[in-house]
Amino acid sequence: MPEKEPLKPQMPKGPGQGGEGPSPVKFNRSLLVWILGVLVALGTLTILYNEYNPKSVEISASQFWSHVRNGYVEKITVNPARIEGKLRDIEIEGRAPGEPRSFTVDYNYLAEETFEQRLAESPHPIEYTYNLGDGVMRLLPTLLYVVVLVMLIWFVVIRQLRSAGPGGGILGNFGRSRHRLSRKEHTHTTFDDVAGIQEAKDEVREIIEFLKNPKQFQRLGARIPRGILLVGSPGCGKTLLAKAIAGEADVPFFSISGSDFVEMFVGVGASRVRDLFKQAKDNAPCIIFLDEIDAVGRKRGMGFGGGHDEREQTLNAILVEMDGFDSTDQVIVIAATNRVDVLDPALTRPGRFDREIHVPLPDIQGRVEILKIYAAKVACGSDVDLQRLARGTPMFSGADLSALVNEAAIAATMAGKDFIDMADMEEARDKVRWGRARKSHVVDEREKRMTAYHEAGHALVQLLTEEADPLHKVSIIPRGQAGGATFSLPENDRHMYTRQWCKAFIRVAMAGRIAEEMFFNDIDSGAASDIHQATELARRMVMDWGMSEKLGFVRYSSPSNNGGMGELLGKDYSDQTAQVIDVEIQQIMAECETLTRQLIQTHRDAIDRLAQALLKYETLGADEVQMVVDGQTLDRPTVGDLLAGEQAKFYGDGAAAKEDAAREEAPSQTS
Repeated sequence: MPEKEPLKPQMPKGPGQGGEGPSPVKFNRSLLVWILGVLVALGTLTILYNEYNPKSVEISASQFWSHVRNGYVEKITVNPARIEGKLRDIEIEGRAPGEPRSFTVDYNYLAEETFEQRLAESPHPIEYTYNLGDGVMRLLPTLLYVVVLVMLIWFVVIRQLRSAGPGGGILGNFGRSRHRLSRKEHTHTTFDDVAGIQEAKDEVREIIEFLKNPKQFQRLGARIPRGILLVGSPGCGKTLLAKAIAGEADVPFFSISGSDFVEMFVGVGASRVRDLFKQAKDNAPCIIFLDEIDAVGRKRGMGFGGGHDEREQTLNAILVEMDGFDSTDQVIVIAATNRVDVLDPALTRPGRFDREIHVPLPDIQGRVEILKIYAAKVACGSDVDLQRLARGTPMFSGADLSALVNEAAIAATMAGKDFIDMADMEEARDKVRWGRARKSHVVDEREKRMTAYHEAGHALVQLLTEEADPLHKVSIIPRGQAGGATFSLPENDRHMYTRQWCKAFIRVAMAGRIAEEMFFNDIDSGAASDIHQATELARRMVMDWGMSEKLGFVRYSSPSNNGGMGELLGKDYSDQTAQVIDVEIQQIMAECETLTRQLIQTHRDAIDRLAQALLKYETLGADEVQMVVDGQTLDRPTVGDLLAGEQAKFYGDGAAAKEDAAREEAPSQTS
């Protein structure tokens, strides 16, 4: 038979280990604080009540002996330094009605050798007793009140301020990082949800692969970059890409915004940085994501706070922590910003943020892919053409496209449709870019006619100018701040701007004002946006892009490497050069104005037909604009016909309308 193993002595299990011992009584600090607070409140109320509702009156020693001689005193209690007593229930001269009969007097009876003899002078016997221990007993309530108050201050204030442990203390919480920790199982965003930025996805894939298989890279001596800086315009997908990294990487992902470091107390941000990196090193390998790092990473020395500024101390802490990584620390920092020009050079140097990944606005193919992702989440009709929609959304970011699809879904839902059609997508695109159509906005008839001729001028010049983008549609329905709008439909994304295209853009922008002036012999403020866009483009042609014949291949705009202080520091060219710049800008504008005026004068009749068609139909597509310019007649319902149709739907076959009219006329006939 096999030998039995000797029984090992079993230690009794304590509380919390499965034993049956009594569980310890937990110390409820909150309850104690509440009890102390109630006691302090009661003590304070008692003091205030006794102050305003006294049970006894304070009298002087001379008044006391006067009451004794007159026989007013009934009984007294003699304390070492105080006498408490009560007057007889009789009328006393000089005593106010309702005044308490009890009294107190500060008096040291030991200093009076004949104390008892003087008491015997009273015509009525006085009961008196001695209370030699009252000095301490009288002070005991006050001492107890002070002790309770001190304990309350200790628990509520001092212990909280001194507590710097995890999750405890006011100052401790100030200095702790406010990051959010994510893991793969908590994040459902992956690279499949990110489109239009393929190159950026490929670069961050290297980071994920390194974190999963570091030995594969270390075999050849490769070192992964310690810092990755995501740069791009707002809404282009930097934060979404970071969420996808968290979903793809099987490592802890610490995310925090740059504004979470900055507090009103100097040094708190630096403490949070140290706490964040400490926790990251304890959980290595991992990724730290700093969103909007420009909130704390701006160039030092450009502010007015000096080296003791909270933002600069926070930046210093980030620099030290990033440069203090050991070669074995598998902690990668990813930061995102749309203002890389204002970042401190020490932050972007090799060794800290080694790699800068540009996350651009999506091109036409990228927009198609993004629209496919968001369109797959909603019910779209068969007529939805994502390729055409992508062509009509140049310079749209991923966030704009997401808003476009969402707005289309809302519009289709409000209209009671079963799916989203292309008209909903078109309307949503216009709403995202220009604002909601203000169809209920009451417009003066003259103002409406001026808007129609204004937009007709834009549409005609855009249609007949070769270098301009193709016309998409024109509308006089107010949107946002605009009374109307003319939309283009570029064939491809434009990454470079030629001089001919710039001049064509300026001519299209000028056409509205020139048409108004030509047909009404007057101008209004409706062309403010057109003037701004045309002037800004002409200025960039001269100052940034070297498209001026006199100034040539020279850049004159303010430098962008000064932390956004270029306008305050002044220009880098002479007053004579500034005068030449003004002349060149005016010359470009004058040349474009002359050509535009000639084109509108030549096609004056077409402008008039277009304006009348806009007043009749409010919105015209590019094909319809071409038909009107060619002199053809449009065959579709007008705005009035559509309103009549809606009214007919409401009243049915018209019988109800006749009945309503008869009811309205009946009272007038009888009267």
